[in-house]
Amino acid sequence: MRTPPRSLMAAVAVPLALTAAAAVLKAGHWRLYADRHRIHLTPYPRRSCPACRGAGGWWVDGPFPEMEACGCWSERRELRIRLLPVPARPDETPF
Repeated sequence: MRTPPRSLMAAVAVPLALTAAAAVLKAGHWRLYADRHRIHLTPYPRRSCPACRGAGGWWVDGPFPEMEACGCWSERRELRIRLLPVPARPDETPF
């Protein structure tokens, strides 16, 4: 029995689309997290950034030292897409 050309094209297209999406996310310096409730894209520091050299920031001296984030990733917003609502726990009332 021969496989229809459409199913063969779909079998080839899905891995190709996943590979292309992974390349785009890596080139744009995005980290992807996905589960059945959400898709979450977060930026991460560029290794070629001249200011932080991929560390994501630097320490500021003073009486209370803290890390100052570099603009190569901190000024970009996170993207969240909700897919399914998170179910309520069985011991909690629904309202």
